[in-house]
Amino acid sequence: MAHIITLPRFKQQGSGSHLLARSTVETWLDEFERVVQGRNLDKLSTLFVKDAWIRDFLAVSWDFRTIRGRDKLRHYFESNLVHAPGGISNLRARERGAFKPCFKMPSPGLQWIEGMFSFETRHGRGKGMLRLVMDPDDHDKWKCYLMNLTLQELKGHEEKLGLDRPLGYVNPAGGNWQERRERQRDFVHEDPAVLVVGAGQAGLSIAARLQQLGVTALVVERNPRVGDSWRMRYKTLMTHDPIHYCHLAYIPFPAHWPLFMPKDKLADWLESYSNLMELNVWCGAELRSSSFDQDHQTWTVAIERADGPTRMLRPKHVVLATGNVGDAIMPQLPDQARYGGVVYHGSQHTGASAHGDLSNRRVVVVGSGNSAHDLCQDFYECGAGSVTMLQRGGTYVLTAARGLQMLHTGSYEEGGPPTEDCDVVSQSMPNPVQFALNVHGTKAISAVDEETLSGLARVGFEVDYGDDGSGIYRKYITRGGGYYIDVGCSQLLIDGKVKVRSSPHGIRGFTSTGLILADGTELDAEIIVFATGYETMRSTAHKIFGSKVSSRLGKVWDLNEEGEVNSMWRYSGHPNFWFMGGSLALCRSYSKLLALQIKASELGIYEKPETCT
Repeated sequence: MAHIITLPRFKQQGSGSHLLARSTVETWLDEFERVVQGRNLDKLSTLFVKDAWIRDFLAVSWDFRTIRGRDKLRHYFESNLVHAPGGISNLRARERGAFKPCFKMPSPGLQWIEGMFSFETRHGRGKGMLRLVMDPDDHDKWKCYLMNLTLQELKGHEEKLGLDRPLGYVNPAGGNWQERRERQRDFVHEDPAVLVVGAGQAGLSIAARLQQLGVTALVVERNPRVGDSWRMRYKTLMTHDPIHYCHLAYIPFPAHWPLFMPKDKLADWLESYSNLMELNVWCGAELRSSSFDQDHQTWTVAIERADGPTRMLRPKHVVLATGNVGDAIMPQLPDQARYGGVVYHGSQHTGASAHGDLSNRRVVVVGSGNSAHDLCQDFYECGAGSVTMLQRGGTYVLTAARGLQMLHTGSYEEGGPPTEDCDVVSQSMPNPVQFALNVHGTKAISAVDEETLSGLARVGFEVDYGDDGSGIYRKYITRGGGYYIDVGCSQLLIDGKVKVRSSPHGIRGFTSTGLILADGTELDAEIIVFATGYETMRSTAHKIFGSKVSSRLGKVWDLNEEGEVNSMWRYSGHPNFWFMGGSLALCRSYSKLLALQIKASELGIYEKPETCT
């Protein structure tokens, strides 16, 4: 199975001191800088173990790359250090705080020294993570097993934050602040450099990052208000990630807000965020046509506005930020016309109470991921006569109260390190290594969730711990689902208040009163909801931009051969077309990297990756 590895074992130092950890990291960084600056790359073998990894985000090349093996690392540096961004210098270990050099035992039998460091390239500055182990093949010398390099800013184009904030003076000759904002928002005298389609967390995040880099962006949203992508969903929806993990860039959530946010509260926050960040958003606006000029690398788009005339714009870049997923997957099953009840996809669910009196009505929810659990809980709490979850395959379950908190221990938590440092650390490991480490973490989470998991097993619910037992993260970035963060429905299943029915071979078709399963048994229901997932964002790109554009796009989500996510937040396969999506946390983290690529393109220093998937 792809991207499943066995973690190596190295000699263990024991409980080393912080001073030893720091001196070891500083010595290694000094040696690495001398080798790279002197282009004496033959000596890389003295710094890396044979099975070393590098995860590079825009520091050595203008792409997201995972390179494994000492020989391949050398080739990667040789091929890219003379190109943009080019060069690595001024490497400095973090001196204080949560990510200063220290000894860590990430899993049984594996010890390393890890620490954050800063660096410079020819075009920018960045942060990285270094993980050193004792190499038994070279007299137990400390060598690199994992190295991460993440570009954070471009020289001469730093964000104007903190002490560098603008003065705020406005020359009245050009109008006051309000008058200037209205002209900016309406793009009276210019076209935006970037058109962002969608004003959810993805679109707002990339627009905010671009604005701080001096790149003009227009966000178009077909709904009447910013936040409607959350506001218009079923009324019991809440976030499933803890609030410390979900902050948007520049403005964290208030300290008194709940750990898990109701969707309307989040929707109002997104609307306020767009105003506070002074983002240029057109609501009630849809992209009606588009074309790309290959020679001039420029788009021409027609934007139809509910409150004004259709506008023709010529942005340089387009960012598709319409959500994490594409079209809803609604199975086409035989004899659906025979069915006399109500049937729809979960994306159309506005709330169980919309069905009126449910006391004598049987409900079947097809699926067993987050949405399916939420729908079942909604129907039960609204008094449905019976609620049945139809499970076709295993689902990973962890509790929000216990297991989920363990995922973020030491990083995204109350009083934790700065969020942007946590973002660097959380994405610093190559995905295959992270999956392997997560096997140990998943077992630890399952131990604290044992009561819930054993209860689910007793009622016939199939728990699936993911490929190689790696848990939630791999499921998210490869499938976008297949898990449930328990906020109450698991206990309903255990108590029999929501029933579970297993049908591993799926559904044969409809009857006049319900469903007939693959094994021939019938399942009657007056209401059937399919929580069966979605296509990828490529289907949305096809719908909005047409086949001429979508045919050039690479696969979206899942992992490429190196273990990096396909096409998201990086070159998509089509020039000047970018995908932006993911959870609140991923949008915050990767919006910075996408904005840097767009800014570099505007500066003429970006180089299209040679191989992209």
